[in-house]
Amino acid sequence: MNTLSNHRFLKMNGLGNEITVLDLRGSPHIVSAAEARAIAADPRSRFDQLMVLHDPVSPGTDAYMHIYNTDGSESGACGNGTRCVAWAMVADSIMGRPTHEDLVLETKAGLLPVTRLSDTVFTVDMGPPRLSWNEIPLRDPVSDTRAIAVDTQIPDHPELQDPSAVSMGNPHAIFWVKDAQSYDLAAIGPKFEHDPVFPERANISFAEVVNPEHIVLRVWERGAGATRACGSAACATLVAAARKGMTGRKATISLPGGDLVIEWRESDDHVLMTGETELEHEGFFSPALFAGAA
Repeated sequence: MNTLSNHRFLKMNGLGNEITVLDLRGSPHIVSAAEARAIAADPRSRFDQLMVLHDPVSPGTDAYMHIYNTDGSESGACGNGTRCVAWAMVADSIMGRPTHEDLVLETKAGLLPVTRLSDTVFTVDMGPPRLSWNEIPLRDPVSDTRAIAVDTQIPDHPELQDPSAVSMGNPHAIFWVKDAQSYDLAAIGPKFEHDPVFPERANISFAEVVNPEHIVLRVWERGAGATRACGSAACATLVAAARKGMTGRKATISLPGGDLVIEWRESDDHVLMTGETELEHEGFFSPALFAGAA
């Protein structure tokens, strides 16, 4: 029988960003891409990101997280998912393990300190943005990532060119548009996601700067598709907007699922993301779910 059979999971969301939380602390099992795709295919546990908790690796941390996209690929960061994990760990009645309210979680992209502000509101320190072409990464050397050239051209939307590029543990390309609602993400997003300029693919954002303190954002997420919210994209967008002089270092980012407050802290260059979390339901994986998963 598969290790994940009958295992408990939490179905949550961060501003509508669908998150499934799986606690594998104490187990050596590493979720495979096939297992992640099987979990995503079940309506009860369907996710934009699957957050899998493992025992801590670095001293002073509370857990190590593997993060999976719907297609089974791994991501280095997910701000909305990290808030959900923090809520689950703090709510000892859910995970069954009482813990303190200020956490440090670790991913392959680095450490993510999390602070609880209220019952459902958390701030995640997403760390400093990565702005060099080879850190994002991009295919070609670029001296200024505030605007990069892409190979993909959309005949119906010639204005979609020269996006800003930022990494927040995963690569992001941000297009500056007049009306973020006017784009068909399913038609346009995949083309830019797979643009050869992005050797690891990219999250594609369409950002409408309403005023220096407010941005409307829609996101096509790498490996997941159109999403109601993407925390790392909101962080990348605020950084890119501030670098271009469109905003200051703090703004409200409005996504289809709700608002995030993003601050690019000047004192240490770290990006802080604050937003809500919600528990939808708990469940247990059916053994049949993994019949075809290696």
